[in-house]
Amino acid sequence: MSNMILKKEQLIPGQTSKLVIDAPHIAAKAEPGSFIILRVCEHGERIPLTIADTDREKGTITIVYLVLGKSTALLEELNEGDSILDLCGPLGRPTHISSGGTVICVGGGTGIAAMHHIAKGHHNAGNHVVAIIGARNKELLLFENELKAFAPEVLVSTDDGSYGHKGLVTDLLRRRLEQDNNVIEVVAVGPVPMMEAVAATTRPFGVKTTVSLNSIMVDGIGMCGACRVTVGNETRFACVDGPEFDGHQVDFAELRQRLNAFRPLERESYDHHCRCKCHESK
Repeated sequence: MSNMILKKEQLIPGQTSKLVIDAPHIAAKAEPGSFIILRVCEHGERIPLTIADTDREKGTITIVYLVLGKSTALLEELNEGDSILDLCGPLGRPTHISSGGTVICVGGGTGIAAMHHIAKGHHNAGNHVVAIIGARNKELLLFENELKAFAPEVLVSTDDGSYGHKGLVTDLLRRRLEQDNNVIEVVAVGPVPMMEAVAATTRPFGVKTTVSLNSIMVDGIGMCGACRVTVGNETRFACVDGPEFDGHQVDFAELRQRLNAFRPLERESYDHHCRCKCHESK
C-alpha cells in the first residue's frame, strides 16, 4: 500500500490539481459517492476528499482538489513518485443508483470531478446521462472530455459566455426539464449556492434531487460534529449519514452559515503556511 502519486496534472495552475494514486485497497471497494481521508505528513491534519474516479484493474483512485488551506497547499507540493503518508477509505454512503430513465448530473467548480464518478455510475447502470457543467469562464471548466467519454450529452455554461451557454447551469437544467418527461433524478455537486439553486429549479417539476454535502466535512468519521446539517427537520451528519441527501429537504441557510464559520481559520492557516515558505526560501 504505497499511496504513491502515479500521475499529477494541474487542471488550473496554482488552483486545482488532479492526482492518480496507487491505492488498490480503496479502488477495489470504492463506489460512486465515496470519499477518502488523507494526511500529507506526520503533523498534518486529516482532510476528506471525494473520489473522482477509480480503476479497479490498475488499482488506482483519482482525486481532484482546490488549493484552499494549508493541507491542500501541502498536498500541492507533492509530485509524481511521492507518497501520501496516510490514505483511508472508501468512506461515506455510496450513491443510490436506480435505473430506467434519464439522470441529469449538474456540476460546478471542483464538484464537477466528484459528479463525474456519480455520472459514470448512472451510465454503468444503463441510465441516459445528461451532464451539465458550469464555471465562471472557459479556463475554469473541468472534466468536460472525461464526461464526454460516456455521457451522450454534455451541456456547458459559463458566466461570461466564453464557452457554451452564457448564464447559469440552472438555465440549461430548467430548459431540459421542460423538454424531457423521462428525467428520474437530478444530481448536483458543487458550491452550496449552486446546489441550492438546482434544488429550487427542480422543485416545481417534482423531480427527485440529490445534493452532495462533502464540502462541509472535516474529520470524516462523525466524531467532530462539524458537518451537522438539518435535513427534513432532523440533524444529520454529512460524513456518516451522507454525503448525499435529498436537496429538497436540506436547510441551505443553516448550511451556508456553518460553512462560513470555518473560512477565516482556513485563510489564516494558509497565509501562515505561505509566510513560512517565503522565510524558508530566503
